[in-house]
Amino acid sequence: MDEERETLQRIVSTLVNKNDEIHNFIDMLNHTISNVQANSSNAISELDEEFDGLYSVLHEMKGSMANTIQQEEARKIQALKDQLSQCSRALESSEELLELAVQSLDIKNPVELLEAARQIKDSATVASAFRLSLKPKVSDSMTHMMVDFALEKRMLQAVKFLPVPKAPEIDVAACLVADNCITISWKMPEEDSRIDHFVLEYRKTNFDGLPRLKGEQRWELVDYIKATQYTLSGLKFDTKYMNLRVQACNKAVAGEYSDPVTLETKAFLFSLDSTSSHPNLKVEDTYVEWDPTGGKGQEKIKGKENKNSTASPKRSTNSPRASARGSRDRFAGESYTVLGDTAVESGQHYWEVRAQKDCKSYSVGVTYRNPGKFDQLGKTNSSWCIHINNWLQTTFSAKHNNKAKTLDIPVPDRIGVYCDFDGGQLSFYNASSKALLHTFRTKFTQPLLPGFMIWCGGLTVTTGLQVPSAVKTLQKTENGLGGSTSSLNNVA
Repeated sequence: MDEERETLQRIVSTLVNKNDEIHNFIDMLNHTISNVQANSSNAISELDEEFDGLYSVLHEMKGSMANTIQQEEARKIQALKDQLSQCSRALESSEELLELAVQSLDIKNPVELLEAARQIKDSATVASAFRLSLKPKVSDSMTHMMVDFALEKRMLQAVKFLPVPKAPEIDVAACLVADNCITISWKMPEEDSRIDHFVLEYRKTNFDGLPRLKGEQRWELVDYIKATQYTLSGLKFDTKYMNLRVQACNKAVAGEYSDPVTLETKAFLFSLDSTSSHPNLKVEDTYVEWDPTGGKGQEKIKGKENKNSTASPKRSTNSPRASARGSRDRFAGESYTVLGDTAVESGQHYWEVRAQKDCKSYSVGVTYRNPGKFDQLGKTNSSWCIHINNWLQTTFSAKHNNKAKTLDIPVPDRIGVYCDFDGGQLSFYNASSKALLHTFRTKFTQPLLPGFMIWCGGLTVTTGLQVPSAVKTLQKTENGLGGSTSSLNNVA
C-alpha cells in the first residue's frame, strides 16, 4: 500500500509540475500574441510615416520641377517678345523709308532727284531693318524639360521590407576576462553593409550554462557600438558568472540576439563577519572601524534587528558563508580582529585593503578557520599577516608564528592580498603599483579566512576582484626564479 501511495504521489508531483509548465507556456503564448498585435500596429504606423515622407518628397520635387518649367517658359516668351518689339520698330521705319522712296520717283528735276536718291540710300544703309536677324532667338521646344521616371518606378516597385539583420556570433575564444574587465568579440555570419551599430547586453548570475528566465538580475545595456568588439571595464564581480549577448541593428530595425554566452568571472567575494568581531570594532559589510565605546551602539542596532527580523538566505545556517563562520566566539582582549565570512579552500584569489590616514595600527592577512578568541594575527602558527604600526613612529613588518620580519619599504595607501591556496603562497602587494611587498610560502592544510586587526582607525576592504594581470606576471617571474622563502614560513 505504501509503495503504491509513493508511486501515486510521484505521479501527482509530476503532473503538478507539468501543469505548471503548461500554464506558464500558455501565459507566454498569450503574451506573445499581444506582442504580435502591438508590434504589427507599430509596423503599420511606421509604414504610414515612411510613405507619407515619400509622398512629401515627391510632392516637393514635383513643385520644384514645375517651377523650373515655368521659369523656362517665362524666359523664352520674354526673349521672343523682345525680338518681336525690335521687328515691329524696324518694320515701321522701313515702311516710312519705302513711302519716301516711292514719292521721290515723281521728282522731275534731275538735281533734286539725285539729292533725294542719295538721302534715301544713306537712310537705307543705316536702317535697322537691314541689321535685323529674322531667326527666332529661342525655339518653342520644351523637350529638355521632359522627365522619364521609368527607372524610379521600377525601383519603387522593387521596394520591400527592410531585411532584419541576422544574429551575430560571439567568438568565445576571443573573449577575455581579466583585471575586472570583460572584452567580448563577435562577428556577423555573413557580410551586411546595412549594419549601423550593435547592442551589447550583460547580466550577472551565479548559474553556469544558458541564462535563466526567472530569478535573475536585469540585463544591462550598452548601445551604439560601432565595432565588433567591446570592453566592459570597472566591473565588480559579485557573482560567479556573466551572461552576455549581442544584437545587430540597421537604420530601421534590430535583429535577433546572438546565442548568449556565459563567462566565468573567477573573483573572490566576501564581507566582514560582524557576528564574531571584537566588541570594540564597528563592522558594516566591507568596512571596519575602531570603536572605543566598546560597540554599544552597534549592539543596540543588532538587538533591534534581531527583534524585528527573520533569518535571510544570506544569514541562513545552511549557507556557505554561515558554515565558514561556524560558531566562533567573539574576539576579546587585545585581539581587535574581524574575519571575512567566506573561506578560501582552493584556487588563486585577490582582494585589497585601504586604511584611513589616521589609522594607528592594523594588520592584514589570513588565518585558519577557528582561531582562539584571544589570538592575534601573525602571533600563531595558523595565521600570516603584514602589520603596520603608526604609533609614535611607523614600523612595517611581516608576521607569522609570533615572529616578525621588518619590511624596509614605504607603506602603500592600498595593500593587495594574493592567496594561492593550492600553490601554498600568500603575497602582499602595493595595490597601486603592484610592487611586491612580501611573500609567505607554506602548505595550507585548512581553509583560510581573510583576517584584519585594527586599532584607532578604520579599514575598507574591496572584494569581487580578479587577480590583476600584473600580479600574475610577477608570480610567474618569481616562481620561475625560484623565489625567496621567508624565514617566517613553515609547513602548517
